[in-house]
Amino acid sequence: MLAPQRQSAILDRVRASGGVRVTDLAAEFGVSDMTIRRDLEALADRGLLAKVHGGATSVRPGSTDEPGFEAKSIRQRAEKAAIAARAAGLVTPGTAVALSAGTTTAELAQRLVDVPELTVVTNSIPVADVFYRAGRPDQTVVLTGGMRTPSDALVGPVALTAIRSLHLDVLFLGVHGMSERAGFTTPNLMEADTNRALVAAAERLVVLADHTKWGTVGISSIAELSEAHVVVSDAGLSTPARATLSEHVEELVIVP
Repeated sequence: MLAPQRQSAILDRVRASGGVRVTDLAAEFGVSDMTIRRDLEALADRGLLAKVHGGATSVRPGSTDEPGFEAKSIRQRAEKAAIAARAAGLVTPGTAVALSAGTTTAELAQRLVDVPELTVVTNSIPVADVFYRAGRPDQTVVLTGGMRTPSDALVGPVALTAIRSLHLDVLFLGVHGMSERAGFTTPNLMEADTNRALVAAAERLVVLADHTKWGTVGISSIAELSEAHVVVSDAGLSTPARATLSEHVEELVIVP
């Protein structure tokens, strides 16, 4: 088993049980204690778990914890890039697409600047900036306006009024977390309202969520799992999570 595969499995065990012991993991994976400690160190450096004496524990954020855009942008970069590349293939020229705020949707924006004749609606300042810098005359970009959140989303009454007058072909939604019970969630109450309006305005809902989002629950639900037409995630998504999502969504896409 390669180190990334082992680390993904370790993280699944931490999330399932709340904590793990070095000796137990070493025996399970047939490697030395030192190898496991290096794995835990790597996961801790990425903020995915907390090292303790003899093992590690989970570091689930609170339901209202909202990291800033820059803090989130350094997490799971490879996974987000792969998810965005796959999602870009779902967009055809001449359609009206919405991109919610988020680092994965910002990655997607980088790949959509080459699609001709798009109309893009977003409440994300970084997403709008990607299209602005590209400067394609055949693309129309609508930035909703509103109050700015730590994740550089625009929310509130102004954003809601703009979105509720629109009819969109597809929404690409970035989420803070997802679970069977809570669905797709966010730690920001006002951002949840804005995202729900985007969901209502779109014919199709495509959720972009790397594997670390599974089991994380923000304070406010955006949509139930069953409302998603497509969920695009990465190969780190656990087998139980894949089974649950496959039961609820029309299509689950796993990228390498």
